[in-house]
Parts: sequence; C-alpha cells; structure tokens
Amino acid sequence: MYKLLFVLVTLSLSSYAQSIKWVEVQKGVWKASVGKPESYDLLKSVGIPPAITALQKLPESGFPLPKTDIIARFYDGKTYLQFPLEKEEQLYGFGLNFQTIHQRGRIMRLHVDHYGNTDNGRTHAPTPFYVSSKGYGVFINSARYLDVYAGSNVRQDSKHPPEVQDRNTDKNWTAKPYSDVVEVLVPAQGVEIYIFAGPTPIDAVRRFNLFNGGGCLPPRWGLGFTQRVNRLYTASDVMNEANEFEAKGYPLDFIGLEPGWQSKSYPCTFEWDKTRFPNPPQFVKEMADRHIRLNLWTNPYISPQASIYPAILPYTASHTVWVGAIPDFTLPKARQIFFSKFEQEHIKIGISGYKIDEVDGYDSYLFPDVTTFPSGRSAEQIRQTYGLLVQKYSTDVFRKYNRRTYGLVRGSNAGGVSFPYVIYNDNYSHQDFITALINSGFAGVLWTPEVRASKTSEEWLRRMQTVCFSPMAMINAWSSSTKPWSFPEVANEVKEIAQLRMQMMPYWYTEFAKYHFEGTPPFRAINLEEGFNTIPEKEKLNKSLEENPYEEAVTREIKDQYMAGEYLMVAPFFTGQTSRKVILPKGNWYDFYTGNCVGNGEIITIEANLNKIPVFVKDGGIVPMMPPMLHAPASGQKVDIEIRHYGQKNALARLYDDDGETFDYEKGLYTWRTIKVMRQTDGQWKGSISEPEQGKPNTIANISWKFMTK
Repeated sequence: MYKLLFVLVTLSLSSYAQSIKWVEVQKGVWKASVGKPESYDLLKSVGIPPAITALQKLPESGFPLPKTDIIARFYDGKTYLQFPLEKEEQLYGFGLNFQTIHQRGRIMRLHVDHYGNTDNGRTHAPTPFYVSSKGYGVFINSARYLDVYAGSNVRQDSKHPPEVQDRNTDKNWTAKPYSDVVEVLVPAQGVEIYIFAGPTPIDAVRRFNLFNGGGCLPPRWGLGFTQRVNRLYTASDVMNEANEFEAKGYPLDFIGLEPGWQSKSYPCTFEWDKTRFPNPPQFVKEMADRHIRLNLWTNPYISPQASIYPAILPYTASHTVWVGAIPDFTLPKARQIFFSKFEQEHIKIGISGYKIDEVDGYDSYLFPDVTTFPSGRSAEQIRQTYGLLVQKYSTDVFRKYNRRTYGLVRGSNAGGVSFPYVIYNDNYSHQDFITALINSGFAGVLWTPEVRASKTSEEWLRRMQTVCFSPMAMINAWSSSTKPWSFPEVANEVKEIAQLRMQMMPYWYTEFAKYHFEGTPPFRAINLEEGFNTIPEKEKLNKSLEENPYEEAVTREIKDQYMAGEYLMVAPFFTGQTSRKVILPKGNWYDFYTGNCVGNGEIITIEANLNKIPVFVKDGGIVPMMPPMLHAPASGQKVDIEIRHYGQKNALARLYDDDGETFDYEKGLYTWRTIKVMRQTDGQWKGSISEPEQGKPNTIANISWKFMTK
C-alpha cells in the first residue's frame, strides 16, 4: 500500500495541470505564464516594445475562448498545452509554409531551417502563432523547437469526441476522426502564452503585429526595383550594368553585391576585395550620385583571416560553420565587435543594407544542437533566434545614422515583425512562392518570390509579374547573370510590369504605412478578406483504396490568389496555364486595367493574357499612381499623383507621406491625407484630397483624377 501511494504521489508531482491566470497586457491581448518560463524567449531576444497607441485604436473584444478549456500540464520536464477547437473552425499560420494554407489536422515541429519541400514545421520563419477562422490568435512565446498537433488527434477526455465508427459498415468512416483540440509540446518547464482577440481574423493578425512593434516601413527606394548581380562582378561590371538599365529604360533603385565583394566568403571576412573594388567609398558614392544604392551579401560566420577574428574568438561557439567562427550575438561584446565592422567599413561609406544568408539551415552545415555558446544559451535557442538577432542589431546601426534600410534574410521568427527584412530561399517553385506570399501575412514576415532564371520567355514574364506584386521586386542573378531583357521576345512586357511597379509606389508605400501603424499585412490571404467564405467545400477523393487506404478528402485551399494592400486582389497565371478560376469575395470587383465589373461573390473563369497579371479591385477602391520613374523619388522630391477610383461606391481613403528615407516619421513627421470620391447629382464623379499639414513632409506636386469605371 505504501509503495502504491508513493507511485501515485510521484505521478501527481510529475504530471499535473496548472490553473491558468490571464492578464490583459494590452487592449485585446492576454498573457499567461505557466510553470517556470525560461529567461530567454522570442520576445526577449529582440526586446521590441508593443505599439501601444495603435493597439488602443483596435475594436473592443472580450477573451475569445473558454478559459477553462485552455489547459497547461507538466510532465517529464516539459509543458503540454491544450487549446479548444470548434468543429467548423479552420486554422492558419504556424509559420512561413510553402504548400499549405489550412493547418487544421497537421502535425509540425516548429524549427528554424531551410524549407525542404515539405510543410513539416521546418521553415525559415516557424512562427509559433496561429489564427482561427473564428477570429482569435494564439502565440507561444518560446525559443524552443515546438511540437504542434493542430487538431490532429483525439483525447480520451475530449468534451466533444467524434462518433465511434465501424469501417466495415459505415461509409463515412474516416482515418482522421474529428479532433476538438490543438496541443503544443514545449520542451521546457514553463512558457508564456498570449491570446489575441478579434473580433475578426484580420483583427487578431493586426494585434499580433502591433504587439510586436508594428510592421516595417521600408524606405521608398526599397519598394523600387533591385538587381542582384553576378557573384564575381567588379566595380566596373556593376557600373556597366547600371548603365545598361538606364540606357534601356528599366527602373533600378538598388543593386545587390553577392559574395565576391568580400576578400573571402564561406566563411567571411566582411572586408572588400580590393582587386574587384579598389576604392569602395568612391564606388559607393558614384552609384549614389546616380540614385542607385548598394546592398551587400554576407553570412555571419567569421573567417580566421578576418581582421576581427582574434578579438571576437572568445565570444564564439564551440563549433564552426565552413570552418568559420559563430559569434554569440546574445553577448554585447560579440555584437559590438561584429557590427562595428559593418558600421565602419560599410554603412559609414553609404551601403544601404544587407542580404543576410545562411541563418536558417540545413543541419548538415549549420551548427548542430550539441554546439555550446559562451552565453550559456542552448544551440536550440540560438538557432530559433539567430535570424532575429542579426536583423535587430544590423538595423540598429542604420538607426544610429537615421537612415532606413531594406534587405534580405534567410531566417526569422516571432518578434521580428518590425525589422526591414524580406525572406527568400533556394527553392524555385513558382507555385510554392505564391503560397508562401499568402502565408507570410499569418507569420509576421515579408517574403519575395524572387526571379532567378527561366526556361522559357513565358515563365520569365510570369515570374516577373508576380515579383512586381510582392514586398521586393527583385531579380537574383548571382549565378545566372540574367537581366530583365534576357528574353528579347518579352523584354517590352517586362519593362511595362517594372514600370507599373514604380507607378504604383504611392499605393505600396501607403499600404506599408498601414502595416506599420495599423498592423495590416500588405500581402495576405483572401481568407482574411471580409466577404470571403472561410469554409469551402471539400474536394472529392480520386484514388482507389488499393492505392491509398487512408486517403482523406481535404478542404480546398486558395493558394493561387492573394490580397495586395487594402483594395487589390492578385490572381497570377503560372507557366502553361491558358485559363484559371478566380474566387471573388462578396461585393463587386473590377478589372484593374479597364475598370470593368467582373463579378460579385462568385467563381469566375478568366483567359490567360501573357501581357498582364490578373488584378482585381474591390468596389470603391482607390489606387494612387505616379509617373513611371527610373528611380524612387528622393527625399524632398515632389512628384505628380494620379488617383484612380474603381466601381460604383463612394470612397474614403488615405494617402501616406513622409520623407521616405529617415526614421523621422517616428517623431511624428508624417501625414495621412484624406481622399474622398463622391458621385454628384449629375452622375459625375468628383474627387478631393485634404491639404498637407504645415511643417510636415509633402512630396506631392500636382494631383489628377481618373475614374476607371464608366
């Protein structure tokens, strides 16, 4: 009897549930600490404060879940979390996924890594945040590899268990019975949990983004066009390529220098190769005088031949990457040595940003989990936050000079919403690129479907079209040396879409301002759009039981169309498609190019037009445009604006303005100008815009109006 009592007491101590106390830490944001949370987590790694003023402007909403149905248990030194699910509820998020939008029923391990062609949780940004179609979000603030069971398994103590079925006689038998719970396994003895209220899914996303400081606001030039040149180009090669862009009339705002700018790379010295770039300050200045900025590729692994190697060595890890030292960026001294190098030799002479490579994976070359770091942080924790750390501390240097930056990074996570970096990878599936663009809005990151090479002129143009409707319009020619005009038969069409990108800069810039000030992702799923049916019908099974006895019907996902800003929906064509279906949410939608109505809350079929990417505008949509310039407007430069109105609704919209280059907007030096379009008694449209504020930036010269729908 005493032995049995001992066993029961031992079990009760090692496996118990904790009563959870929720505290509203910001409007519509609740926090709970269960067990003993670790001192290092995603939010603490970067220390970005919430955008409190913006959060206060969001709608009131109560705690969105039954509190008693959120459970934390502790067993074997780990934390077991449990969140309720309703039967018709869909889930989105759990990081930057490339093949799936709907996450209910999936099992993942959230682990920073290069995307390996499977949505298994190992990805560039495995953000532990999910959004429900019921209008709430859940965030697990842990810098650990988290195991997620997103409504995939049935608990014996389920409050709403599925029916027991007999496969022999029940035609509705399923290998995946309905599950009413999301479960997350945290390999630590405690964790912080956050719940984000709606009342709509997009409101939950906004709260998450604002709680992480609000989205980034790039400089205007960052939203222009960028060409990443061959990895071994010299200064004269780069200058010649810039000359070609100008002579041929293709827009160009910044050029990316790939590994050959450094004296050594893989591992890196972070020092200029003087045979290719004999006078870096002069070269950078000459390019800047031509309104072209430079971005430097690097990874953070330090060559023994780097000048900073001896000083930083005591602050590096036990293992190496490509025989390069791994700095422990959680240590102030490591950061000071490393980023001072960037400041003195790059940023001080005018370099505009970085492409930070190899902070994600693979395991075969990145530091293994047996690596130790001088700070005492585990390799797992460093792996989950390394991309965040390099983004934060590189951005801090630019902030010191009051210059905005915009760059590329391979790894990120929750906490990095405000950092001015766009994720990319080595995969090259066009379809996967668009799915990732859709999912980026749930993950608190930006993603570019970059163009590298193509087998045909059709593929080249289709890829160029989508990249110009993404956060960064970029060709990455580091290996291929391709140019926008590499396929002469579509060179004019490529120029037109690049020029359209530039024309739309006032629209893009305003949408990124909404990302920063209001938390609305500039590119996101139509699942977040008002009037969209969040529970589409399930697809029918096609295979026989002999081929797959456990195949399940799945809910159809919308992976090939997305929202671009407040008013536009993009439905790209892929190579070989001659037609496609487009799902229109409720409300009239109009063709971007003609202004003609195309439908309302229905599925339409459109025919392929090689020259144009299909774009649709919601009723009352406002799209401000500027002339198709070769470079983004410089600070203080005024440009003419044409304001386009679509549809039959009166419109009330806003146009954002600031100096486009500095952080002075954080001091209030920005304006929101109100745009109104009203139908007059004679049936004609009339537009008006509020006056610019005294003492605030005003980059608008003249304004004209174009009413697209007749």
